[in-house]
Amino acid sequence: MYEQIVVGTDGSDRASAAIEHAASLAVSFGAGVHLVQGCGTAVVVVPLYGDAAGINPAELVDACSSELRPMADELSSRGLDVSIHVLPTSGRDAICAVAEEVGADLIVVGNRGMTGAKRILGSVPNSVAHHAPCSVLIVWTD
Repeated sequence: MYEQIVVGTDGSDRASAAIEHAASLAVSFGAGVHLVQGCGTAVVVVPLYGDAAGINPAELVDACSSELRPMADELSSRGLDVSIHVLPTSGRDAICAVAEEVGADLIVVGNRGMTGAKRILGSVPNSVAHHAPCSVLIVWTD
């Protein structure tokens, strides 16, 4: 039923619950797992005096990727086929882009931001559910 599962993470404990759920499904169906993180866009710091200093987007992607490697290694040790994808964009855009790129059958995200002000202002799970190119499973992580 599922061959490619994309799971979004921000590195939090709640996101770990979504990753575990995705891993369980991947084991059951023999699916590949794609860990995805959107690390935002480059930040520009404008000092009062002197030149503006920016953070190199490639350095930002490398830093985010290094956070995902231990998760990927742990899942790989369980026999799962795991890939890491870090894009210098929003979480929603990264998750949906990777899902489209890899032909995902399922996106798994945690429910963080689905209640309170985030629900009204917009959250990654809500946005993904509205823009995904495939089925979305929102895992209860609270």
